[in-house]
Amino acid sequence: MSDRDLLRQRLSAGISELHLEFDAAAIERLLDYVDLLARWNAAYNLTAVRDPGEMVTRHLLDSLAVAPHVTGATLADLGSGAGLPGIPLAIAAPEREVLVVDSNGKKARFLREAVRKLALANARVAESRVENVEGPFDCITARAFASLGEMLRWGGHLLASDGRWLALKGRRPDDELAAMPDGFGVEDVVTLRVPGLDAERHLVIVRRAGTKVRPGS
Repeated sequence: MSDRDLLRQRLSAGISELHLEFDAAAIERLLDYVDLLARWNAAYNLTAVRDPGEMVTRHLLDSLAVAPHVTGATLADLGSGAGLPGIPLAIAAPEREVLVVDSNGKKARFLREAVRKLALANARVAESRVENVEGPFDCITARAFASLGEMLRWGGHLLASDGRWLALKGRRPDDELAAMPDGFGVEDVVTLRVPGLDAERHLVIVRRAGTKVRPGS
């Protein structure tokens, strides 16, 4: 069995455990992303994770664990780094427009190459500071590039009036939850179970204060 076959097996098992469904083309595109990330990582140091198998767990499955909580037609992934969770989420939902944002030049170059190589017609890249990006977006993801309060102060203007902000955290950030900036409220804190990952993962779901939650959203 080839290395790619082993990665495919690991990814497919994890996707099944997450109760998600992907066609064969999407699975291959996710594996192509890992291959591209591993090759660029040798020169650009985009992630501390070096092993492709660990990338499947710590990057792909960790990102896809939030997919059931993403809503709306537009998504912005702030402080995307190597494209996490934005690129896997763009592959998962080709009908959704995805903007991946990072101010670091080498990371933005990788993101543009990933969008091109993976033929992600629904994704685009913004090499920009968060506060300079224009919105609004139905959903925003941010993978712990700053505290929750800082993220909202820098990027809160991007959230649509009835949008959903998804902050990916490790341990439950109770101190950050107690220091929410004005105008925003925590809707829920969800414990995520990432297949193969023995570490805490939490998703903080934020909405604008006073937002009425629509059925199914």
